[in-house]
Amino acid sequence: MTVAARTYLRNSRRVDHALLEKLLQNHLSPSSSIVDEVHTECRTVPRITAEFWTSRQRQSSSLHEISYRACFKAQLPRFFIDRFSLPGDVVYDPFMGRGTTLIEAALQGRRAWGNDINPLSKILARPRLQPPDIDEVRRRLSSIRLSAKGHAAVDLSMFYHPRTEAAIVSLRKYLLARRHAGSLDAVDRWIRMVATNRLTGHSRGFFSVYTLPPNQALSPDNQIRINRMRRQKPEYRDVSELILRKTKSLLRNLSEQEYSNLAAVSREARCITLPAWRTKTIDNDSVHLTVTSPPFLDIVNYAQDNWLRCWFNGIDHRQVSRRMTVVRLLEDWEDAMGRVFSELHRITVPEGVVAFEVGEIRNRNLNLDEVVVPLGHQAGFRCVAVLINQQRFTKTSNIWGISNNKSGTNTNRIVVFQKSRKHH
Repeated sequence: MTVAARTYLRNSRRVDHALLEKLLQNHLSPSSSIVDEVHTECRTVPRITAEFWTSRQRQSSSLHEISYRACFKAQLPRFFIDRFSLPGDVVYDPFMGRGTTLIEAALQGRRAWGNDINPLSKILARPRLQPPDIDEVRRRLSSIRLSAKGHAAVDLSMFYHPRTEAAIVSLRKYLLARRHAGSLDAVDRWIRMVATNRLTGHSRGFFSVYTLPPNQALSPDNQIRINRMRRQKPEYRDVSELILRKTKSLLRNLSEQEYSNLAAVSREARCITLPAWRTKTIDNDSVHLTVTSPPFLDIVNYAQDNWLRCWFNGIDHRQVSRRMTVVRLLEDWEDAMGRVFSELHRITVPEGVVAFEVGEIRNRNLNLDEVVVPLGHQAGFRCVAVLINQQRFTKTSNIWGISNNKSGTNTNRIVVFQKSRKHH
């Protein structure tokens, strides 16, 4: 840490030194950390910029490698799980997305709870808490009759070779029938999760012709334009083989200890689909740590991006869109997040921690951490600090025009809160 940063943190009476020591231990480089302050009507808190984690620090588990728009890397929740939870504690994410927080918590022997109003989140997250053996997946796929003929009720010819489309339709019919009969098991759910992830992408590892990255589905008309521009036609893809290949990839570096941890906690894992401000199935004072990233101001349209995934899973994406929080006005976002913080305060144990990752909106003129600090305070939390992680961005991030602390959703700006101890 720089001398100026050390001096500020040592001398400031506004700083919770014990919590900051736990938060910052061994993770500030001598030359790169910067400290300033967030001033609000409620509180002044330190804002610290440094390289707290990088994509190179302890390679993430392969189990995380499921694409989802605007998701953070596993190093982020791991940073807080290591510091503010113990094995057996409840780690929660009210906007779980692809389930990064849940998966990382379970891999480390914590109880994994998550919520997301988008039902696709549960489909993508829950099966990875109970991964099957590769041979189980192979046997199940061989037992499913995937037809070489047949079409979807919607025109998907711009995405898939006719034989590939027929296989996808057959697999969809099988999974929906099993769901309707109440007979979906862990292997079926795993196959459904992998197939959902393989529907579209920009390599031969996906079912589709070349299209956008797999976390976003184009409209049929836009895909037709891409096909014309690239002079491409959908080629045949072996659906079963690609599911097996992705399964092997997801399981490739799981250790015996991680398998053991998953087995121990998966029975108590919870994935719910309620509004994040009204999670009535979660008891008061039951969550030890929350690590989350909320929906941002008109940055990502989750339902639109996932229309094809919704079709495959028999979900009405228009209905999902109506239920989700996609707001364009800051005051509406503040209102929604204020209600979320009140709910988080209800369910958090005394001295529990909330790590709330926020992005920056398109015009770059607003730091959402300065909005979030008073929202948490009003709900009853005290803000410990704001962390800004300095990191090199991936090739994918550069494709989306994301530059650290300038634009996009992947800026790793985290506001850290703690619930006070109860007084008797």
